[in-house]
Amino acid sequence: MEINYDEFYSYNLNRNMPIKAYGQKGRPVLFIPCQDGHHYDFENFRMIDHFHDWIENGKCIVFSIDTIDEETWSAKYDDPYHRIRRHESWINYITREVVPYIRNYVNEKNGWEGYPGIMTFGCSMGATHALNLYLRFPDLFDRCLALSGIYNASYFLGNYMDEVVYDNSITDYMNNMPADHPFIERYNNNKAVVCVGQGAWEEPWSTRFIDERFQELGINIWVDYWGYDVNHDWPWWYKQVDYFLPYLLEDNT
Repeated sequence: MEINYDEFYSYNLNRNMPIKAYGQKGRPVLFIPCQDGHHYDFENFRMIDHFHDWIENGKCIVFSIDTIDEETWSAKYDDPYHRIRRHESWINYITREVVPYIRNYVNEKNGWEGYPGIMTFGCSMGATHALNLYLRFPDLFDRCLALSGIYNASYFLGNYMDEVVYDNSITDYMNNMPADHPFIERYNNNKAVVCVGQGAWEEPWSTRFIDERFQELGINIWVDYWGYDVNHDWPWWYKQVDYFLPYLLEDNT
């Protein structure tokens, strides 16, 4: 497997940020680690084993980055006003810096031209970030796999709300999305899976809320609930990845 490590200075975050790429051909996948996680978690937590065949067969190139959750969602000691704005700087880092980097990389590897869509993928808080990116920027991210996320900002920020929190709280902005919003057509031309278990440490309530909203708006996102024995942990996420990847990666259209 071809593996390349790089880092570049982020003008949105004012620091060097690492990025690691796995694979030599195929659709780009952006892996977002769990809460407070880092780019090496894709390997360290053995998720790479479950993408191995897809990578080796030229179906995808996986890119893994760092979170800054310790400064944002996890930073309960800090003012929520500054926490959420720091998070938005990370969102800008992804959309304005990581996305062009990924596009250039996969275009060169595949001999493509243009602007390939990117699949977001994450577990736990990584799923929260992955789905948020997919829903906010459907022109950049055309597929998503979100496993065991929590999709309401109040879980992390309490009762604090402003326009930046709203833009990152999926239950809130989906609740207010009008039925004629142009993003709905984009979603229905893309592919996404949202999955949650109902066992220990899982929090399916926000998934149920957005599932109902997707149905009301006619948004074709596959929302799947696994059993009461399905816990919020890596062994189940491995099984879910094995189950859903064929749906998301079996073609490159």
